[in-house]
Amino acid sequence: MAFLPLAACGSGQGSRAGAASEERRTSGVQDKPLSKADLERAAVTATDLDGYDVNPVLTATFASRRTADPAECTPVVQALGGSSGFTAAARTGRVIFSKKHGPGATVILSSHGAGDAARVIDAFRTAAKRCETFKDIRADFRYDEAELQPDPGYGDESVSLRLTQLAADSEDEEPVRVPYAVVAVRQGATVAMFYAFDLPRGPGGKGPAVVPEAIIRTQLARLGKPQLSQ
Repeated sequence: MAFLPLAACGSGQGSRAGAASEERRTSGVQDKPLSKADLERAAVTATDLDGYDVNPVLTATFASRRTADPAECTPVVQALGGSSGFTAAARTGRVIFSKKHGPGATVILSSHGAGDAARVIDAFRTAAKRCETFKDIRADFRYDEAELQPDPGYGDESVSLRLTQLAADSEDEEPVRVPYAVVAVRQGATVAMFYAFDLPRGPGGKGPAVVPEAIIRTQLARLGKPQLSQ
């Protein structure tokens, strides 16, 4: 059985109504495209997250070539890989694992210009509203139960989506249902894509996958610090 290698396991995300205003106050610090070096300095580290290992992820600045059927769901498929249909000025990524086998996630930071950061979020939000069931054509995985979540209130704007991957080695095989979660945040001209899945642990008793709030808040706090080059 092969699962799409997108993220570490994720679970346990609570209400963030009180955090929304705090996050928004720290956003908008960087309103122009950041360099690769800036993004590397802003990326979360193991020092920032007690109890986690943080490792780099290979990234590229070109627009994602992943497509979906139906086509209007393509921005969701691209977000599942931490990317979008827009070329980035710079991009970097980290995969975050819990040392205690708890929830983790992958984060991809993408710097954009000329309004593209806002367009990335808008395209993802629009597709998340419309798409409940679709197929990732390149990876040959189907997804269902896609459900747009309430706005988590991060950064300048944010979108949260939960969905389920149907993983099977053949069309005749009963698929394993793998819960996924994606949170996309725009902070200035930078888009942070957080995504996670919950590996199957047997039948029954499985809740939805979520991206741990501590990871999101810590990464956005680093991104909002005025330590980046101008």
